[in-house]
Amino acid sequence: MSQTWNQHVVKKENKALVLHTIKINAPISRASIAQVTGLNKGTVSSLVSELLDEKLINESGTGESSGGRRPVMLLLNEKAGYTISIDLGVNHILGVVTDLEGNIVNERTVHFNNVNLEEVLTHLYHLIDVLKNDVPKAEYGIVGIGVGVPGVVTSDGEILLAPNLGWKKVPLKNILFERYRVPIIVENEANAGAYGEKVYGVGQMSSELIFTSISVGIGVGLILNGKLYKGLRGFSGELGHMTIEKNGPECRCGNKGCWELYASEKALLEEANKNGYVNPSVEKLVNDAENGETKAIKLLENLGDYLGIGITNIIHIFNPEQVVVGNTIQQAEKFIMPAMENRIEKNAIGFNKNDVQLNVAELKHHSTVMGIAAFNIESFFQSSDKEATSNN
Repeated sequence: MSQTWNQHVVKKENKALVLHTIKINAPISRASIAQVTGLNKGTVSSLVSELLDEKLINESGTGESSGGRRPVMLLLNEKAGYTISIDLGVNHILGVVTDLEGNIVNERTVHFNNVNLEEVLTHLYHLIDVLKNDVPKAEYGIVGIGVGVPGVVTSDGEILLAPNLGWKKVPLKNILFERYRVPIIVENEANAGAYGEKVYGVGQMSSELIFTSISVGIGVGLILNGKLYKGLRGFSGELGHMTIEKNGPECRCGNKGCWELYASEKALLEEANKNGYVNPSVEKLVNDAENGETKAIKLLENLGDYLGIGITNIIHIFNPEQVVVGNTIQQAEKFIMPAMENRIEKNAIGFNKNDVQLNVAELKHHSTVMGIAAFNIESFFQSSDKEATSNN
């Protein structure tokens, strides 16, 4: 029995390796897969046949001959299934549908003012239902639904605390599974943003990447040694709540002097109110700064300075090769990044621009949803037994 089980495990791993090799190197021939993976040609041929039967890959034309018959080339069938990925913010929900290559095929956003759990869930259900109904027909239908949330999320998909939403102990993964009966992923939005930039964005070449999600609050996602670091129970990255002023104002998390009280979008708009702005927004401040308004420039530069303080601490702790600034505040890149860099250069021990890249998110407001899509896609490909679910 043990030998049979071991054979099953080895076959599963080899099959995943072949599929991954096709995904990364397509178009690719069977012979080339054998060369890349080190598997013998018979094993590759057998596993490719299974993947073809499962509609996960396609044959497409022929490649160049190296002396014999022209080889048949293999491609991932990105239309075999689709994911629904959600970025659940404090005042809006962004949802996208992607194929198995991560290409966005549909996108919708809804806005809300009341963060009451039941009301937000109503908006969330409606958005998912609309996206679900528009998913193209596919062999595997919807392979997963995932949600990025601005809060502390356990490895079991429970939201322990989302301070800016006022939520505690919300078993969102179980709630969504009971409704949709497909694989569900619930993840911290900054973790998802970090992974999105690592897989599809500006961080593809980095093994040590820190993603700072700067919006109403601050979240931090950590890519360490090429992998998302989540800690023992999935709580890592709550660096928006590290104390930078011990006698500072009280935060919604219950702590005092948290970094996000000084360097978030919320902090920026509160300062703008104090400086005479009525109903300020990041867009308005950026526009005023672009037009030379000194007050707006100083507000944005002050925010960048506070960002630099927190990021200096992060650099000291993790020694990353790249720090990425994402979410709504990145639209003020022209004004916050130079101020942030100046603070880091002053305070970071041994800081060298050649050692640490400082970037804004390449995926812009899609960082989190693309990270969630990547989680959904990887989870689907790693599942052991494929069963068509086109009716889900």
